[in-house]
Parts: sequence; structure tokens; C-alpha cells
Amino acid sequence: MSWIPARLRRGRAVVPVVRLSGVIGAVTPLRPGMSLAGLARMLERAFSVRHAKAVALVINSPGGSPVQSRQIYLRIRQLADEKKLPVLVFVEDVAASGGYMIACAGDEIFCDPSSILGSIGVVGGSFGFQELIRKIGVERRLYTAGAHKAMLDPFLPENPDDVMRLKALQREIHDIFISLVKQSRGARLKGADDVLFTGEYWAGETSVALGLADAVGDLRSTLRARYGEKVQTPLIAPAGGMLAGLLGRRSPGAIGAFDGAAGLPDELISALEVRAIWAKFGF
Repeated sequence: MSWIPARLRRGRAVVPVVRLSGVIGAVTPLRPGMSLAGLARMLERAFSVRHAKAVALVINSPGGSPVQSRQIYLRIRQLADEKKLPVLVFVEDVAASGGYMIACAGDEIFCDPSSILGSIGVVGGSFGFQELIRKIGVERRLYTAGAHKAMLDPFLPENPDDVMRLKALQREIHDIFISLVKQSRGARLKGADDVLFTGEYWAGETSVALGLADAVGDLRSTLRARYGEKVQTPLIAPAGGMLAGLLGRRSPGAIGAFDGAAGLPDELISALEVRAIWAKFGF
């Protein structure tokens, strides 16, 4: 029996662990963010572990793409229903915005007292460069077919009608987010809509009081209390090395043979954007 891996021994509870960390959907050659394409195989492996009693997700994300967030959420719930396994979510530093949307895929959400949860809202932003290019003598030449094809172009003066259209789009996406949270958390939500869904975020114990999380607790202690001292928690890691290459994926931080200095300005901008998203929550 000692030669058999612990996770395969009968009588031992097994709870595979998946770490979901980083900005969602911010995919560049040097900084691949979380996406369904990058996580699908890892999630499938976690839910296919033999004798599993549950699947644990460790989340640390300030958010990102609402589309990728919802697709990851849906895939987790599909797998949970297919395999009939409960999903336990453990929040580390942050589960905000899209990160909280993914956390809602859990049947239960646990957090640290200092974790940050919430930010249930939609944000978008840009810059206006029309005065700068006028001062340096640059003429903007833009040719479009379609009245709103150049909507919110940063080199043109802001158009109130374009802003109105953008806000209508944001409200629509916000409503989808709110509906998902209400469907997932149900009667556990304690706060009013004008408190929970303003884009505000809270620390762990307040999040529990508002019903955004179920309890304060860490992964190790919670799983041991629920499944016994000898519970096995194998970490399901993403494919790496040669396998990742065969699957058409890159490991985070990898630079391809044809990636040169030409891509560095874009990477710098991307790195600043990612840093700004984390900095919003003090990290």
C-alpha cells in the first residue's frame, strides 16, 4: 500500500486544488492572462480526479474581461454539475470584479479577513489626445463607413452621444453581472442592491456579513475540518514545457523565437495596465 500514491488509496478523501490567479483576459506574449482556452484542460483534469470529494479553487484576481470571466464561471458550473462535485472557493488577496464573478461558481466561498471581495460593476476608460496633436501640428485623418465606426476615438473631441451609447452598453453588461451574482448567491445575499452592486468592494468579514462570502477560513484548515486530517489536496498545475508547446500554449513569461524588440512597447503598456488594475485594490 505504501507504494500507491496517497491520492489513489481507498479511504482517503481527495480534494484537487486549482489556482486561478491574475488579470482575466489580458493576453499578450509576455503576460498571458486567464482565459477559458488556457484553463479548460486544467479544470477538466481537476474534475476528473478519481475519488474526489470536491474541487477547491484558490482565486486571486482583480478582474478583467467580463466575457472570459463569465465563460470560466460557466465551464466550472458545467463540470460541477456533470461530475456532481461541490466547488469550494478560497479567496486569497482579491476576488474583485471578474475575479468575484468566477468565485461565484463556488457552492461556498471562503476568504481571509484581509481579502478584498466585490467590485460588482463595469469600468472603461480612455484618454483624449486631440489637444496634444493640435499643438504639435499633427492633422488627424480618419476615413470610415458607418456613422459610429470611430466612436470614442482618442484623437477626436469627446462626443456626448458616444458617451451615452457607451454607458448604455456598460449598464447592459452590469445587469448581466448582477443577475449572475443573484442567481449564484441567492438568499445568502444580505445587502440591498444599492449597496452590493455599486462597484464598491469590502474586506473579508464585511463580505461575509453582506453574503458575498460564506465564511472566513483558509484552504488547509477548512478541508481538514470537513474531510479529515488525512485529506489529500493534489495541486492541478497547467501544462508546461514541451507539452505546452504541443498544445499551442506558452508558459507565462516565455518569449517566442520570433518575438523581438518590436513588441516591447506594447508589452510595456500592457504591463502598466495590469499594474493599474491591481493597484486599484492596493496591491
